[in-house]
Amino acid sequence: QVQLVESGGGLVQPGGSLRLSCAASGSIFSINAMGWYRQAPGKQRELVATLTSGSSTNYADSVKGRFTISRDNAKNTVYLQMNSLKPEDTAVYYCYAGGVRVFGRLHDYWGQGTQVTVSS
Repeated sequence: QVQLVESGGGLVQPGGSLRLSCAASGSIFSINAMGWYRQAPGKQRELVATLTSGSSTNYADSVKGRFTISRDNAKNTVYLQMNSLKPEDTAVYYCYAGGVRVFGRLHDYWGQGTQVTVSS
């Protein structure tokens, strides 16, 4: 099967930076889109950023200009560089892999989540 393993979350002061990583492993032939979603307490999960294999990106308006998504296709790994962090960025961040081709079939997968807390 396929696993997504996230790393890089933690506690940071407002204005600081963090870099999240997510590596997909397993019997993967290809992955269409990889990205990040987040869920704050009492709120619905929301898109943060996605990046397709064709290099198309999509960012939430709230993170444009502060967050940058990148991807290493050879390693099936996606990164999220988060700068100028704000308290409202505090959430559990989930890695997403969509259109993952495994033995000829397409699947979507989620990581277990990593906590990002922005606080002084």
